[in-house]
This record gives sequence, structure tokens and C-alpha cells, in this order.
Amino acid sequence: MANKVDEKSAKEEPKYMLRLKKYYFEYVAPNLMKTFNYKNVMEIPKLEKISLNIGVGKATQNPKLIESAIKDLTTISGQKAVPTKAKMSISNFKLRKGNPIGCRVTLRGNIMYEFFDKLIAIAIPRIRDFRGFSDKSFDGRGNFNLGIKEQIIFPEINYDDVEMIMGMDIAIVTNAKTDKEAYELLKEFGFPFHRV
Repeated sequence: MANKVDEKSAKEEPKYMLRLKKYYFEYVAPNLMKTFNYKNVMEIPKLEKISLNIGVGKATQNPKLIESAIKDLTTISGQKAVPTKAKMSISNFKLRKGNPIGCRVTLRGNIMYEFFDKLIAIAIPRIRDFRGFSDKSFDGRGNFNLGIKEQIIFPEINYDDVEMIMGMDIAIVTNAKTDKEAYELLKEFGFPFHRV
């Protein structure tokens, strides 16, 4: 009897869906279907992954900066960041092949939607004198790249614990065939593009 009750209560519990993911299925996908007259729902562009990257040039003099960057990126993304290593030696920059010079993380699935929601709703509005991102940063294959100058715009970063202000590159990868489709996808999500 107890098992039947447990099964029944398990079926009644609503499955939680992330706010931005739910918004995609309820509003973004139908709007894109109308805009581009897709015949199949599988043609509708969607987010595939978001890659975050921090380059730490001063790590050649101070290796502890890499640990700080990894800690910050892990805190921001919610996923363990991995160090990136130099592919070649450059004597002018005191750089040896194999030395760590940055860190990166790739987000997919729910973690990606969670980060993207936080980026649009909380982090970007905290950028000083922000007037929107340029729509010229698409790569021709439906992917968008942007740079952020300070990691402290993210609410998880405590300003007092920051060793050094570091910027980061964010690559938003979509499965859109054209830049126009990717632009409309991001615009539907509420991504702040520069108004001309």
C-alpha cells in the first residue's frame, strides 16, 4: 500500500524546468517558427553550448593568478574550469610551452541555460556605461562572441576576495545556419544588442 502511495505522489510532483528554457519552448521557438516560416520544429535554432575563457598573461610572472582565475571561473559558471596551456614557447613574453596561461569551461544543457539567464538578467545590467553589444560579433556560422572586461559583474564574485580584475571571452554557440537566425534567437531571449 505504501509503495502505491509513493508512486502516486511521485507522479503528481511537477517537473521543474529552468525559467529561460521554459521561455524558449513557450515563446522563442514559436516566434522564430513564424518569423522564418520553418516547416519542421527541428529547424528552429537553439543554444548548443556556451564557452567561457579567461586569459591570464601575467601568470608567467605569478603562477598563483591561474589558481585565482580557475576559482573565479568555477564560481561564475557552476562547473569546474580547466587550465589552458601554452602551445608554443615565446621568449619575448617569457612563455614556455606547456605553462598554464588561462582557463576555460564549456557549459551545456541546464547549466548553460542557468548561466545565460544570469548573464542577461543580472551580470550585463551591472556593466558600467553599457549601451548594448554590437551585432557585428557573429562569426558567419551563427555563433556570437563577446568580451567582458571585469569578472566582478557576476554576483557570485566577492569584490574583497578578488586578487586581480580579469576579463573573459564568452562564445555563445547556436545551431543556426545563418547569422540572421542566430541574431533573432538571441534577440528573442532578450539579449541586449546595440540600437543604431
